Amino acid sequence: MFLDTNVLVSAFTARGLCADLLRLVLAEHELLTGEVNLAELRRILADRFHATPQQVQVVEDQLREHTIVPRPDVPSRLTIRDPDDAWVLASASNGQAELLVTGDQDLLTVADRAPIPIVSPRAAWERLRGAP
Repeated sequence: MFLDTNVLVSAFTARGLCADLLRLVLAEHELLTGEVNLAELRRILADRFHATPQQVQVVEDQLREHTIVPRPDVPSRLTIRDPDDAWVLASASNGQAELLVTGDQDLLTVADRAPIPIVSPRAAWERLRGAP
């Protein structure tokens, strides 16, 4: 299960669905994210949440205990409004993720054309919990 940056930010900074989803993935599935996501995560935690370098390092260290997909050589060829999201999709594809979980509307909008399933955190939660 490949978690996009926005899901990770929410999981580490707030209580709620994304935090619960991260715990479930860690307990029962393989967690994947990408180097491109980690770079964005470091920036967001520092800039928007004013996390100290030590706090950012703790989060990164926790994630590095799991699968981190290297930055792809090329972005996904799928046309996505935000070009940065093409790198995220390529990372998830290269990591052979069963799902790309994101709250990013640009990625969710192309889900029907993507090489792997792209779902919202709520849809991932329902899928993992066996909800209809």
